[in-house]
Amino acid sequence: MFKKVIINADGGARGNPGPSAIGGVIREGDKVLCSYSETIGVGTNNEAEYKSLLMALEKACQYTNNEVDVFMDSLLVVKQMRGEWAVNSVRLNELFLEAKDKEKRFKIVRFEHVPRTDVFQSKADILVNKALDEDDNTKKVRKRK
Repeated sequence: MFKKVIINADGGARGNPGPSAIGGVIREGDKVLCSYSETIGVGTNNEAEYKSLLMALEKACQYTNNEVDVFMDSLLVVKQMRGEWAVNSVRLNELFLEAKDKEKRFKIVRFEHVPRTDVFQSKADILVNKALDEDDNTKKVRKRK
């Protein structure tokens, strides 16, 4: 078990709603411990962002129960998880509550907003697009930018 792990999580949809996917990297410092990339069906960008966070928190349990730093390019998810913004969507509230429940598995969880151009955040974004590109249902839908 590590004292602290770092998560870069991303989710996206081609169309909003549309075919969606999640991707992320879990690391200790610059050492990648694991990554994930998969399609999750039809949904909105915000739903995909939350689902990516849920997957990341689930995977992070394998490496620590202590500190987790979560980096995401979704300002909405970061601000909602910090308690700075209200969750007004019924569907997002369900995902938010599930994430808050998973957050309890750790002593400390910090959320930070980063641009998609951040080195590790761009890796998470690449994993999202990889999953969407490999899915037959999204081949005709334009790439997220």
